[in-house]
Amino acid sequence: MPYLKHKVYGLLFKLFKHTHVENNRISFIIDSKESFKGNLDYIKKEFEKRGDYEFHFFYKDKLSFGSFKKLAGSKFIFLNDNFFPLAFMKFGSNNVIVQLWHAPGASKKFGGSVDIGSREILSKISQNTDYLIVTSKNIISYYSEAFQMPKDKIKPLGLPRMDYYFENHNLNKLKKDFCEKYSLSQDKKIILYAPTFRDEEKFNNVFNYLDLDKFNEKLSDEYILALRLHPKIKDFYKDDISAQGKYVDVSNWESEQELMLISDVLITDYSSIMIEYSALNKPTVFFTYDLNEYLANERGFYYDFKTTVPGPIVYTSDELIDVIENEKFDKSKISEFVKTQFDEIDGRSSERIVNYLLK
Repeated sequence: MPYLKHKVYGLLFKLFKHTHVENNRISFIIDSKESFKGNLDYIKKEFEKRGDYEFHFFYKDKLSFGSFKKLAGSKFIFLNDNFFPLAFMKFGSNNVIVQLWHAPGASKKFGGSVDIGSREILSKISQNTDYLIVTSKNIISYYSEAFQMPKDKIKPLGLPRMDYYFENHNLNKLKKDFCEKYSLSQDKKIILYAPTFRDEEKFNNVFNYLDLDKFNEKLSDEYILALRLHPKIKDFYKDDISAQGKYVDVSNWESEQELMLISDVLITDYSSIMIEYSALNKPTVFFTYDLNEYLANERGFYYDFKTTVPGPIVYTSDELIDVIENEKFDKSKISEFVKTQFDEIDGRSSERIVNYLLK
């Protein structure tokens, strides 16, 4: 029976359908690992500025009758990721369900754009969702397809966690702490290498394609290479991804946003990290050693990858080194790309969202 576990959630939730909705209660739906919590934290901080609100975290992987009751009695309910039980949970007219989503912009196709079989349940979820928040009017049609969501429910108000970049961060201290942790020179620039996972396992070990010795021979006097593997990589590559030579593994560094702030160059491939990094107006190099296979076999993009990405595309270690060594970056391409992904980058996304909900 498809979606049995999710339907059980829906049945349990029915027990609380007559719960009184408290106008000052706000619930956040999250998993126990607190994945993608940044958006929720910024929305919480914005509501705290507005009055005396009660906040409740509903852990979607922990069953609790008390938690169900608080969820049913919440005026605003925020999600940051998929939650399929929502298709079978009946909320009242006084509840407002808001999907913030955890990533900015639109890059790789996802959801109903690639998985036709998921469209029915996504459509049911969208019926129980009042608003889907995105970063730009330019991407509304993509999100409408991905979430099977009517366009009039999709509001281009921004990504709350982007407000982080407008806070008063001491960049010198952030870099100092980073370098001390890994015993690195603070005088060197940081190259953040953040590859995505591939469904095709053989392409997931980046050190089979990046010549680390040559990379360090040419660049290590000026740069530090910091590797950040995608959290899902263990699902797609069973062996160890490591190499002998100079680099630091920052896969477990808690804040990806800190790494983006202190780094000087990003190397990636098809990861959506490029969107957030571009908003910082910093250069990205696309090391796509498997581009033809990826375009042929993976889920595809909402745009033409080769002509749109905000930086040079390279296929070999030699090309990668040459671009970085000779700074062959095009800042105008970054600004053009950012305009397609963001309507506003001003540190006020959370404020706009809360203003809209309380209007």
